[in-house]
Amino acid sequence: MQLRLEQLDTHLARGLRSLYTVLGDEPLLVQEACDAIRAAVRARGCAEREVFHVSGAHFDWSGVLGAARSMSLFSSERLVELRIPSGKPGKDGSQALQQLVESVPEGVFVLVVLPRLDATALKSGWYAALDAAGVMLRVEPVERPALPAWIAQRLARQGQRVRDGDEGRRTLGFFADRVEGNLLAAHQEISKLALLHPDGELGYEDVEAAVLDVARYDVRQLCEAVLEGQGGRALRILEGLRAEGESAVSVLWQLADDLRALRRVRAALDAGRPLPLAMQEARVWGARQRILERVVSRFGTASLTRLVAAASTCDGITKGLPRPQWPVDAWDALRHLVLLTIRARQAGRSSPTTR
Repeated sequence: MQLRLEQLDTHLARGLRSLYTVLGDEPLLVQEACDAIRAAVRARGCAEREVFHVSGAHFDWSGVLGAARSMSLFSSERLVELRIPSGKPGKDGSQALQQLVESVPEGVFVLVVLPRLDATALKSGWYAALDAAGVMLRVEPVERPALPAWIAQRLARQGQRVRDGDEGRRTLGFFADRVEGNLLAAHQEISKLALLHPDGELGYEDVEAAVLDVARYDVRQLCEAVLEGQGGRALRILEGLRAEGESAVSVLWQLADDLRALRRVRAALDAGRPLPLAMQEARVWGARQRILERVVSRFGTASLTRLVAAASTCDGITKGLPRPQWPVDAWDALRHLVLLTIRARQAGRSSPTTR
């Protein structure tokens, strides 16, 4: 049974299942989901909880099976919690998980906590067994477009709200810029506002004075902002990556790889292939595919060819090979490439069939 995070409270209010699997890479949301499940189990009078951390190839899975099948000493029910940080239980673990879910005894609740899984793990027998036997809760990250609404929802929980209209949107946008990529810190900043201000309305100046700049960025966020033409956000992320000690070479590699993939997709579309086939031939999948699908109509083949060549020039600069009309510093060259890409998008096409 697949369940979205926002459905969890309603589901738990209706009754508990014996097996829950929570997976995702957002620590705050994973923790909150697990806390809600634990609280629901405790509300039934379950007083015993046993936690197992799976680490290394020599983990003793017999202890997990024994804990799930043995009688509780202190109550009629118990919670067995299994944490697998690597997302790879191994051969013995795969067999043990499948045995576990086949016969969870009455009065035993099992909570399995996993990170976001790769395609291989999602096709495994142990994952299929967990999915078929219990509730599968995938915790997705809160992406930048959804972050203002998420912040507003969290503020409402503590009896606070931003002002209506443009000021409110500007306040939430400012807040989101300060905490992007760091949801745990965002939660802390929201909680701080509850301590600093009473229930009711918050002005822009209240949020500006209180919220620290705790944003954390990754290279994928940069590539998305660049391809979406979000100039201010792209430059802010680029500076953030530089300040965090990210390698200019690794940043360039990802951006250049996206530009090359986008050129392959654009060429396939120009040759008459449908978009799904063009993506498949370009070996683009998942979240990256969704981004490229949104932006490919904004670039022409000629402009993408120039951008790929510009990325090659930038690569030479990161290796100490200066080029005329380009900055000497690697990060300045990256900034130049980012601006070139955004300008090409702004001057781009409006239809994937336009040549």
